[in-house]
Amino acid sequence: MDDDLELTAYHEAGHAFVAAYAGGKVQRVTIEPDWDDGPQRYGDTQVAWSRRRFTPRELAEKLVLVALAGPVAEMIYRGEPLHPALVAEWRHDWGQAWDEAAEVVPDEMRRTQWLEARVVGLHGLLSDDTHWDALAGVADHLLAHETLDEAMFAEVIATWLG
Repeated sequence: MDDDLELTAYHEAGHAFVAAYAGGKVQRVTIEPDWDDGPQRYGDTQVAWSRRRFTPRELAEKLVLVALAGPVAEMIYRGEPLHPALVAEWRHDWGQAWDEAAEVVPDEMRRTQWLEARVVGLHGLLSDDTHWDALAGVADHLLAHETLDEAMFAEVIATWLG
């Protein structure tokens, strides 16, 4: 199996799992995205959020976690503790997290520390055996099917998130 494809599957599974865990509705997750609607990328996760259910601050916190979850899932899979801001392939994820975190922590010096604390927290959450099993299940299905629509993702994740 192609190592890059497997890393991408775990990366996208991280985004998707945390989105579902945080209360978002995963509409689509893929490791074969169309490159005609934006920057070149190797995976894509689309999530719908209820703006009525969450305050702007709560939603920003959730979006930060989702953005950082892909890099953290890759870190765990690789067994390498890397900083998401320093890995070129994760620049977009870190940028999204940085922008969303401005809603929560306007001061840039404190924001970096706050984001780093979220990375540590996510590492703990995703390293939990049950959560890692769920994430790996999503990655396995992505490797088998390349794309999971809303119904397929819900079916895969239901085993762990009910």
